[in-house]
Amino acid sequence: MPLISHRVELARKGANDKVICRMASGWAVMGDVQFLPGYCLLLPDPVVASLNDLDARARAAYLLDMARIGDALLAATGALRINYEILGNSEPQLHSHIFPRYATEPDDNRTMPAWFYDWKTAPPYAEEQHGDLRKKLAQLLTSTLDAG
Repeated sequence: MPLISHRVELARKGANDKVICRMASGWAVMGDVQFLPGYCLLLPDPVVASLNDLDARARAAYLLDMARIGDALLAATGALRINYEILGNSEPQLHSHIFPRYATEPDDNRTMPAWFYDWKTAPPYAEEQHGDLRKKLAQLLTSTLDAG
């Protein structure tokens, strides 16, 4: 089973420990690594190959959910800005990377794409270390979802 499908299946079963919350278009989840605290992904549910496989209403919902995650990250982390990326080259199912970017990042990294960080040595997501942020994001996202 492809990785994105597997992660969505785990989220549906309540077995994905990185889930922030269910959103209109899918699942907000914490990234497997946290070299940028608050790195998140949006996984569509149902899973599709690309943004182009969604109809206009589903596309709008997906992109709005991406922005809502960004808004929550800004509120929860004090990030300087949010980077959004939809790639799908190595995992050919729709998913979005949502990176908070910080003024405190090393000069070499601050103006470069997040992919220039060393992902192999990045701190893995750990509930003990990152769970409070995950819960804060869930609270912020749930309140915006409830508000409309």
